[in-house]
Amino acid sequence: MRLISYLMRAIRAARQPGCVACALLLALPAAAQLEDLRLPISLDADSTDYDGNSSMLMFQGLRLSQGNIGVEADSGRASKLDFEDSVWHFSGNVVIDTENGHIECDSADLQFTGHQLQTATIRGDPATFRLQRPGSDETTYAEAGHLAYDFKSGIIEFSDKAVITEGGNQISSDYLLYNIIERRINAQSAGEGAPKVKITYTPKAEDVADSVPAAEDANPAADDDTENR
Repeated sequence: MRLISYLMRAIRAARQPGCVACALLLALPAAAQLEDLRLPISLDADSTDYDGNSSMLMFQGLRLSQGNIGVEADSGRASKLDFEDSVWHFSGNVVIDTENGHIECDSADLQFTGHQLQTATIRGDPATFRLQRPGSDETTYAEAGHLAYDFKSGIIEFSDKAVITEGGNQISSDYLLYNIIERRINAQSAGEGAPKVKITYTPKAEDVADSVPAAEDANPAADDDTENR
């Protein structure tokens, strides 16, 4: 089923302005994603420096990976070369890849606990997210000024001019939440005076063609009148 079909069904069911809750087939393979978080972490960089004043490790041309999860950035920094309990800061042409997802942003903060990537706080103007759903030729695109990605729970929060586009269909709001594992999306406006949730639906050409009678069958009475003249 398509994104807008779910949205329209949810709107009819909920009848609540500014809030849409619906099931979406947007999932990354949840089991594979969790398995990636148990794999070793690999890091390499074009150069590495240590700033004694700030007690920070500095990296240029940084590349970090764990299974199918990968991160690249022009620069990165961390307080220690340890993934037991640390936050890594990436900036400049940041790219984050998961099994079926691709994120591009200006900066990102990644939190590691127990040698596993837990969360990513992502910022951009805008930050963009692309998702290729398994078994589908369609690609879902999203963008926002701020993303919060919880890898373990499979939840992505989009805020600050969030927009999701699939095919010719689009939904936009101040806040969008993907629950990847449960295959749900929630969209909300920021409150009174803020822009409402906006949905744009574009019918397929073949759907329109199927719903319009052929020209020769459109007015049979007119055809009969012509034959009698």
